[in-house]
Amino acid sequence: MGFETFICLRYIKAKKKHGFISLITVISVAGVAVGVMALIVVLAVMTGFTSELRDKILGVNSHIVVQKAGGVIYDYTALMEVIQKEKGVVSVTPYIYAQTMVTAGSGGTGVVLRGIDPESAPSVLALPKHITRGSLSGISAAAESERKIPGIIIGKHLSRELRAGIGDRLRLLSPAGPLTPMGVMPRIKTCEVVAVFDTGMYEYDSSLAYVSLPTAQQFLDMQEAVHGIEVKVDDIYQAYTIAGHIQRSLGSSFVAKDWMLMNQNLFSALKLEKTAMFIVLALIIIVAAFNIISTLIMVVIEKGREIAILKAMGATSKNIMRIFIYEGLIIGCSGMVLGVLGGLGLCKILSKYQFIKLPSDVYPMTTLPVLINPLDIIIVAVSAVLITFLATLYPSWRASQVQPAEALRY
Repeated sequence: MGFETFICLRYIKAKKKHGFISLITVISVAGVAVGVMALIVVLAVMTGFTSELRDKILGVNSHIVVQKAGGVIYDYTALMEVIQKEKGVVSVTPYIYAQTMVTAGSGGTGVVLRGIDPESAPSVLALPKHITRGSLSGISAAAESERKIPGIIIGKHLSRELRAGIGDRLRLLSPAGPLTPMGVMPRIKTCEVVAVFDTGMYEYDSSLAYVSLPTAQQFLDMQEAVHGIEVKVDDIYQAYTIAGHIQRSLGSSFVAKDWMLMNQNLFSALKLEKTAMFIVLALIIIVAAFNIISTLIMVVIEKGREIAILKAMGATSKNIMRIFIYEGLIIGCSGMVLGVLGGLGLCKILSKYQFIKLPSDVYPMTTLPVLINPLDIIIVAVSAVLITFLATLYPSWRASQVQPAEALRY
């Protein structure tokens, strides 16, 4: 142990008559600890919220969507074979997307109708694991042939709104119908509810319905065409690159969009909010740093005689600066360690017991999501130590400027 470290430890352990300085030291440590703990918990919640939201979005949507510019795709089978050969592509499936009306009894509402292939869709979408009643096989060709009526899969909240369960019949209405002497006649198709899904996102569970691809083609009078092809990749963070490769392979008449591009505004807003919260909560650590500055300045004033004696015995200005820098860093690092341990412990409690509930009609999850990112912990810890180090520079410089003759004379 160097003499600078030895002396700074003696200064931290203030005597009874210097209890006020010791109290300020404790407050400084507590301030840094509270700031670090708050930062870790908030960043873990923000990271968990973003990750949970991403998983829910990708549970209903694919990683990449391929569409034809300004029209539908007729030769989609050949197109799927070309896309499947791209490096990083796991599986593909066609889809149809349309806005329609659905009615049951005397009630009705607008829905987003999606036509999917029940054979290939499970390899791209996570819809089967969200189904709570019934199964995806209810919209297969064999099941519909046996039932003599098309099947439809609806969300939990849509099921409640329409008061329709498994086996009940719904009517689909499309305003884009054939033109007759009486005007445009809406298309109407009766379907039977074969499954109910629950994604945990109110937006999807209240306004989304699935039917088989042939049913959607017949209902929308699209013959053998589809609106696009959904693609699943092996690495979701490489979706942008893979989408670019698909775009170049298919030519300028097709458009390939990845999930980050389709949800760019949402995730950009979440990232900005996380950065803003980091800056706001970092102010707590900065306030604690002012306590460290005041503590060190008071120690410098009180220990002026001892500093003069050390200089008279041969200690250099750099030695004196190190003494007070070490003292400030010990205070800051102690608070940082306590804050990290407290933050990780609180995150563990929030994750395990989940006693904070969220309204499902406002948030896409029912409990407070917590996900600890090691990089966030490192950034918070390094930031706390850096702020503490900067706080020690001025008091340490003041201490190094003490003149032995002047201090000992008075």
